[in-house]
Amino acid sequence: MAAVLVTGGAGFIGFHTAARLLKGGRDVIVYDNFNDYYAVSLKEDRVKELSRIAEEAGSGRLILRRADLTDAAALERVFTEYAPSLVIHLAAQAGVRYSIDHPDTYIESNIIGTFRILEACRHHPVEHLVYASSSSVYGGNTKVPFSEEDRVDEPVSLYAATKKSDELMAHAYSKLYGIPATGLRFFTVYGPWGRPDMAAFLFADKMMKRQPIKVFNNGDLERDFTYIDDIVEGILRVSELPPAANEKGVRHRVYNIGNHTPVKLMDFIAALERAMGCEAEKEFLPMQPGDVYRTCADVTALMRDTGFRPDTPLEDGLRSFADWYRSYYRTGQ
Repeated sequence: MAAVLVTGGAGFIGFHTAARLLKGGRDVIVYDNFNDYYAVSLKEDRVKELSRIAEEAGSGRLILRRADLTDAAALERVFTEYAPSLVIHLAAQAGVRYSIDHPDTYIESNIIGTFRILEACRHHPVEHLVYASSSSVYGGNTKVPFSEEDRVDEPVSLYAATKKSDELMAHAYSKLYGIPATGLRFFTVYGPWGRPDMAAFLFADKMMKRQPIKVFNNGDLERDFTYIDDIVEGILRVSELPPAANEKGVRHRVYNIGNHTPVKLMDFIAALERAMGCEAEKEFLPMQPGDVYRTCADVTALMRDTGFRPDTPLEDGLRSFADWYRSYYRTGQ
């Protein structure tokens, strides 16, 4: 069975996806540039854990490539040497707020990086390209839940604009070169081994350090928090279903993957406090540029085509995250 290429495999979602594939006996190529957007040590530890999982599984092989997606030659070597049949493209510069001050990074990683992947899939045909989009593409959409049929041409951040651009490029390459491609719009992912800039991790860290957490829009926000295991299950189920050509001959589609149940930010904080066993000091602040008031996923299409929809209760997911956090940082709390 041909190897699976997971770009951003040392990242949060990439790590969990690679872990599931290795446990299933697949050879996995983890392609990551290990940038310093957040602690590189966390990414290194994820890869160590992947090595342990591969060794324990016995059948799956972990292949690590430390390179940037903008390095066309490095990517070409991977496709030439391993001829992956499935590409799960999760590498990206994430974060809405970071894009305000570091726009160049988003163009390089999210636009040029995705272009390189599309070019590689063009010249080395694959059975399926599954790539990460984002709920951010819905911008300030006030219609809920957010449907894949909604217009998404009014982004409120550069990050969102780059993710919509990825969808457009994938559609064009599918039309021109017949690449079977599926974009996944993720909704606020959380869980063990998470990103330090995301709410659960960021709040937990501040709480353990007895520092105040920043609560934007005075806490009046709602998010469709989605547990990491549900995200990975969605990725793997979709990956087994390369899209057929639509009425225009294009083998491209997009799915939402979200918990389809928005949670008020203050309720999320309260649940995290219970999981962590301590109360957070709160600093209430106005809405930040690029933020949206509410996100909510319509997962009708995902359920129809894969028979799956995310359903992990927030309390359960945050308890798993808190257990991992305490273990990883040995807080003893």
